[in-house]
Amino acid sequence: MLSLGAAIKEGLTEIAVRDPSVLLMAEGIADPSAVYGTTADIGKHIDSKRIIEMPVSENGLCGSAIGAALMGKRPVISLHRVEFALLAMEQIVNNAAKAHYISNGRYKVPLVIRMIVGRGWGQGPEHSQSMEAVFSHFPGLKVVMPTYPCDGKGLMIAAVEDNNPVLMIEHRWCHYAMGEVPEGYYTEPLDGPRAVHQGKDVTIVATSYMTLEAVRAAKAIGKLGYSATVFDLRVLRPLMLDRIFESVQQTGRLLTIDTGFRKFGIGAEVVSEVVANCFSALKTAPLRMGLPDHPTPSSRGCVPGYYPDSTSMLRNLGQMLRIDEAKIQGAVAELIAQRKGLPIDVPDPFFKGPF
Repeated sequence: MLSLGAAIKEGLTEIAVRDPSVLLMAEGIADPSAVYGTTADIGKHIDSKRIIEMPVSENGLCGSAIGAALMGKRPVISLHRVEFALLAMEQIVNNAAKAHYISNGRYKVPLVIRMIVGRGWGQGPEHSQSMEAVFSHFPGLKVVMPTYPCDGKGLMIAAVEDNNPVLMIEHRWCHYAMGEVPEGYYTEPLDGPRAVHQGKDVTIVATSYMTLEAVRAAKAIGKLGYSATVFDLRVLRPLMLDRIFESVQQTGRLLTIDTGFRKFGIGAEVVSEVVANCFSALKTAPLRMGLPDHPTPSSRGCVPGYYPDSTSMLRNLGQMLRIDEAKIQGAVAELIAQRKGLPIDVPDPFFKGPF
């Protein structure tokens, strides 16, 4: 059993030992925190010269890594917050994403950019955002969001081996989620959704930490005599939805939930594609859940009701499936009781935080 954070570290170690062209670059990579612990002790297994402490300049960090990738290296760079990538958008969007295309395939950019998302502890509107939809907009980039440890390790190795720039967006809360992880070297193909819970009445498509909340909601409606198939989207670009189409053809209902804003978000894209491809199979209008049109709050007093979770999902599922309101309220109360009074900034007993 490993946490997602430990699985990512194991994956980085495996591929760095296997491939001497792999470089690890970050601001604070030499810090004792070691990028939330995910790069700790890797220097014991590879030449320390391949672990490079970078100055506080995200634009310079990304530019240096792109140059190294063009020259045959496989850099893995880490940004401690997804917002820091905004300082390097020109490098990511105009250089990394386009070099292969504008060179007519002459050049490739085998680069992994790790970005951390999450919320809580007063991080507020500048450090609690989830901007995967922004990066998923650009052709030439691949975007991955692992939820479970087995995927974290396998997708990390696959991302490093890929000859395209891959953005791996990791949720801080998921870093503590535990699961079985195969030993040794293996890859998980960047081929999109995986069903993590099976059902026949509704299809739920989730990303990152919201996958864990979706599974909680699916188990809750299971006790009421209904069932849901939950997909962990895993890979946002390329967006491969055939498995989701097949599920919606069977269930006739779709609910999406992700960590970003509801409007213009990943869920909106999934709903659009499902409607275009499965319209005749739908029994009711699809529903998408996400953050409201408001900057993320700092105050704990403003947090309740802002972030969707298993309880708000359960209420929406109740409406979609026309489940008796009293039954839904009882299921919601049970979910709340399962938290056992945990603070609002602590998602689950597995979380060891604060980061």
